[in-house]
Amino acid sequence: MQSFLRPLAVVCLALLVPVLPFLSFGNWLEARVDDWLDPPPSPGVVALLSVAVLASDILLPVPSSFVSTFAGAQLGIAAATAVTWLGMTLGAVLGFLIAKTWGRAIAERLSSLDDLDRMDGLARRHGPWLVVLTRALPVLAEAAVLLVGMTQLSWRSFLPAATLSNLGIAVVYSVLGHLARSQGQLALALAGSIAVPLVAATIARRLLR
Repeated sequence: MQSFLRPLAVVCLALLVPVLPFLSFGNWLEARVDDWLDPPPSPGVVALLSVAVLASDILLPVPSSFVSTFAGAQLGIAAATAVTWLGMTLGAVLGFLIAKTWGRAIAERLSSLDDLDRMDGLARRHGPWLVVLTRALPVLAEAAVLLVGMTQLSWRSFLPAATLSNLGIAVVYSVLGHLARSQGQLALALAGSIAVPLVAATIARRLLR
């Protein structure tokens, strides 16, 4: 039981990292977003804010699907894809770097050497796929990045998985935002861009249990 509970505690801590800051700053962040969008900002401002917000996703539970869809509506497919890919990739790299630098020491305090060996083995075999499969899922995406960083997955394995999956996600949501605006359905697309990933994340968490 102890060998099961210790890795579970590590997972729970990883899940809490992107959630706890939002409990303190969520209302402030929501108010600032409302101010920025009234009146709508220029394309340059949208691009800069999209990169900044998505890059901070590892610390704040930003709805990256919403940001990417909105960018697609405001910037067009090509520019929005580049902007959202850059922001998501910067956020993933930042989280991975933090976990590789400080996560191991925390894990060693909470887990036995045998537990860590097993987790390291799983990360070597399945770490890149874990990153790819969770990239579009709220909270789980950040948790996966922290976990594979904590288990010292190599940059050579992490970067292709993160960058390519981020590119695919950026294309999908940018196209969705562009098409939704051209059809006058942007509000519905923005709502769906939040609801669908949340439902998918809920299902994934139940399956992982």
